[in-house]
Amino acid sequence: MEVIHSLFYSPLYAALGLGYFEDEGLEFDLVAAQGSDKATAALISGNADIVLAGPETAVYIEGGQSPEKIRIFAGLTATDGSFLVGREPDDAFDWSDLKGKTVLGWRQGSAPAIFFEKVLKDHGLDPKTDVEIITNVAIPARLGAFMAGTADYGTFFEPDVTKIEASGDGFALANVGEAAGQIDYTVFTATESYIAEHPEVIQGFTNAIARAEAWIDETPVDEVAVVLEPFFPGVDPAELASSIERQRAAGVWKTTPLVTPEAIDSLQELLIGAGVLEAGKKVAYESIVDPSFAEAAQ
Repeated sequence: MEVIHSLFYSPLYAALGLGYFEDEGLEFDLVAAQGSDKATAALISGNADIVLAGPETAVYIEGGQSPEKIRIFAGLTATDGSFLVGREPDDAFDWSDLKGKTVLGWRQGSAPAIFFEKVLKDHGLDPKTDVEIITNVAIPARLGAFMAGTADYGTFFEPDVTKIEASGDGFALANVGEAAGQIDYTVFTATESYIAEHPEVIQGFTNAIARAEAWIDETPVDEVAVVLEPFFPGVDPAELASSIERQRAAGVWKTTPLVTPEAIDSLQELLIGAGVLEAGKKVAYESIVDPSFAEAAQ
């Protein structure tokens, strides 16, 4: 289960398209949850075996009341892959330009919301008073809402950014992840019990992701676009290649699935700064990450 269907998760689709999972003897249904909270609930309830979501979900579950805990076993993205989209092109854009403006954002407490607020704070803006952030639009409705005129700006992942630019309703101005810095953003998780019962599945899955991350980092974008095109039938191949190049240039994809202690510490400091995690409630790296599968894949 993935949070949403997005070009941001390209290494996952590359692994599928290139047959890397088949090489490991794995088959699975890929379903979009439309929210990390929904994906995590599916994982805990047993309705999903593996979930691609933000690493903060593992932190929340570890510190919560659920008897079933989840573990991160591989990383996919190195930072936020969303782009700030404005109504007009602006080569001189500065994040301080958002003061007094309305931005179509994401659910409060979600990874996109937390990273975006960090960038605002880093540029001297108070997310609560200087910018009006709309957080109550459901994920499937965000694209249509923005194209219909909601908000001055919005943060979107690909391929929505490409669709907005193609329609003339907006223009990509900046990458949120580039402004926020490198903090592991999307990871593969499974329950502690599933990992214990199916280590060969977890290892095979991680092997496939490791191969795909290396491949997408080294392969010309036109070749990457050919592999990804079946997963995004509504996107023109040329626009797809351009989108891939834009994301790779921003450094949004990991080149190895290993999630490090430094990444988890930086994440938790980010959560504390956002006010969604108490300073005394940080969890140990070893309690939420099992690095053995990524290390073996390397």
